[in-house]
Amino acid sequence: MGLMSVSGLSKSFGVETVFQNVSFEIQQNDRIGLVGANGSGKTTLLKALTLEQPADEGTVSKANRTQIGYMEQHVCRDLEKSAYAEVLTVFSDLLEMERDLEEIGHAIGAGSQDMDRLIERQSLLNDTFLRRGGLTCRARARSTLLGLGFTDEQMGQPIGVLSGGQRAKLQLAKLLLSSSNLLLLDEPTNHLDISSVEWLEDFLRNFSGAFLVISHDRYFLDKLCNRTFELSNGHLTCYKGGYSSYLSQKEQNDLTVTRRYENTQREIHRLEGVVKQQRQWNREKNIRTAESKLKVIDRLQDSLEIPESAAQSLHFHFLINQRSGDEVLKTKDLSLTFGEKPLFENIDLDIRRGERVFLLGPNGCGKTSLLKTLLGQNQQDCGTIIFGSGVSVGYYDQLQTGLHPEKNVLDEVWDSYPGLTQTQVRSALAVFLFQGDDVFKSVATLSGGERARVLLLKLMLSRSNFLLLDEPTNHLDIPSSEALENALLDYEGTLLIVSHDRYLINKLADHIYDLRPDRAVLYKGNYEDFLAEQKNEQTVSGEPDLSASKKENSYQLRKEQQAHLRKMKADLGRTENRIDEIENELQSLNEQLQSPEIVSDYQATLELTQKINALQSENEELMSSWETLSKEVDVAENNVKQ
Repeated sequence: MGLMSVSGLSKSFGVETVFQNVSFEIQQNDRIGLVGANGSGKTTLLKALTLEQPADEGTVSKANRTQIGYMEQHVCRDLEKSAYAEVLTVFSDLLEMERDLEEIGHAIGAGSQDMDRLIERQSLLNDTFLRRGGLTCRARARSTLLGLGFTDEQMGQPIGVLSGGQRAKLQLAKLLLSSSNLLLLDEPTNHLDISSVEWLEDFLRNFSGAFLVISHDRYFLDKLCNRTFELSNGHLTCYKGGYSSYLSQKEQNDLTVTRRYENTQREIHRLEGVVKQQRQWNREKNIRTAESKLKVIDRLQDSLEIPESAAQSLHFHFLINQRSGDEVLKTKDLSLTFGEKPLFENIDLDIRRGERVFLLGPNGCGKTSLLKTLLGQNQQDCGTIIFGSGVSVGYYDQLQTGLHPEKNVLDEVWDSYPGLTQTQVRSALAVFLFQGDDVFKSVATLSGGERARVLLLKLMLSRSNFLLLDEPTNHLDIPSSEALENALLDYEGTLLIVSHDRYLINKLADHIYDLRPDRAVLYKGNYEDFLAEQKNEQTVSGEPDLSASKKENSYQLRKEQQAHLRKMKADLGRTENRIDEIENELQSLNEQLQSPEIVSDYQATLELTQKINALQSENEELMSSWETLSKEVDVAENNVKQ
């Protein structure tokens, strides 16, 4: 067994089954992402692993050396406690020993009658206290908080006044100090800005143990995870690789299950026909044959894996009433101050029709305030804001303040668009998964994800040609985020989006503004382009002049570059040859799979499908290697030519 072994885990609440027959193992270096729609039971599964909320059936076994660290989604329940005191709770056993030692010291000083027992107890406790780092625990707690960006003043502040990101960092500090080798993390990137998420990624990448993380941050999952678990319709399915690899495998797996189900059903129907025919003849031999075929049918039905029906998901489009002019938004020297502190100044934006622009920057730099200034909700100190001809603006507020808690869902939408019939409103609500009596739910009782869907519906009905979106994926699960992405990809209008969702940025952005206190810096391209350009800027600004040494070693360097290029080209050639071989094998196997002899043979179909899956997995890895090698060869060839 590795760090943890889970077997046959099932959990229900009343008549509702959350998950059933969940089994897996976690090894020493596993980096596992746990994905699934909101409400699928991911957090419940984590609590079952920690035994905080034990499963109804099954076992959770961990090795003696396994030390679990659990980071919950909603953290720090005592909001009056200081940040420093919260982190010190990691050392509660050491602090308890410290108090015991003080009490024993007082008793000894007072001349207790049970002096020998007290001295022996003091000696044992003191040895344990010293061995486990009792003398340094406070210093380690302070040092860790300083490393995470807390000042001494912030350490003394009540948790209630800290931001969501700071509270998340408190949980991380506790994990760092806990000496855990298995981390269970529930949405650790919530409320973190991009720089904080990257810090967390570095920490987890260098973490010596294993972790299982629930996250809707697909970029985060892709960068870190070597396995992905999907919890859907009560069942857990394990996949190799990060999120993108999981998507590819899931598509193939769903196709395989469907094909196997259809083939098995055809075989069952064929056997049922044989049984019917044999019974008609009604001879002893025919009856025995019929009974034999019935047993085969029973075995096939017992092994039959029924494809899961596709879960309800969002599919919608943002349409526009009219096309705007080419110039959509232009700002010049825009500045805003809150209190005595300038939030931003000298902000020049130039956004044209059809562009997908993202606004990035750390928490607190003024991104939301800039959007509200553009909308006229904040009054700028100076500068100009000019919207182009025919521009109609739609706004998505991450705080969801545009909703009315006293209304039900139907009235919330209908009151905003009274020109629609009730049938039209209910049809639109059904697209956003509000069906039947769901439309009469009170807005006050909706989850964050449900409120987000109501806001997106109202935004869709506005048919605006310029959308300002503030963290639109914050409350959405992954399927809903993907539906939003697809809608925005098809949108014919113009986008200005504030987001920490790097997967969304990478997929949509063609321009990025990096908001800084004294300006907004424009970068062309998506998030990967933005990172590359920033890295290039840092290299250029900090690179020492090595021209003399380069000249001295140019001949040797060129020889090394040429040798390296030859090796990479050879690797690339071998990879291409193997890809060709696999594609030929896959074509042959797929042809066999369609042949009548194989279609009617369940076992042969199963074996062929397994071979195809194995070859496709190998092909995916080779294609990834080929892409990397191709880029490296291009770079190496350019270096040799220079």
